[in-house]
Amino acid sequence: MEALIALAIGTLTGCGVYLVLRARTFAVVLGLTLLSYGVNLFLFATGRLVVGQPPVIGAAASHADPLPQALVLTAIVIGFAMTAFVISLSLRTRAELGNDHVDGRESADQP
Repeated sequence: MEALIALAIGTLTGCGVYLVLRARTFAVVLGLTLLSYGVNLFLFATGRLVVGQPPVIGAAASHADPLPQALVLTAIVIGFAMTAFVISLSLRTRAELGNDHVDGRESADQP
C-alpha cells in the first residue's frame, strides 16, 4: 500500500513538473493542479495509512491523525478556487493577446 501511494505521489509530481515547464498556459495550469494533487496526497499519507480502523475512535496507537485530513480538505477548496481563477485569467489573456503562450509571444523569434 505504501509503495502504491509513493508511486502515485511521484507520478503526479513528475507529470506536474513536466507540465509546468511547458510554454502554454493551459499546460501550466494543469501542471500546477497535478502538483497540488501530489502534495495533497503526500499530506494525506502523513496522517498514517490505516486500513479498516476508524479515524479517531479506538486505541491511540492505531488511529489515523485527523490534522492532515483537515489540511487536505482545506487545500482542496483553496486549490479549486485558485485553479478557477487562473483558468479565467488565462482565458482573458488568450482573448486579449490572441495566443496562449506564457510569455505572450507566439514564437521565440518574435521581438
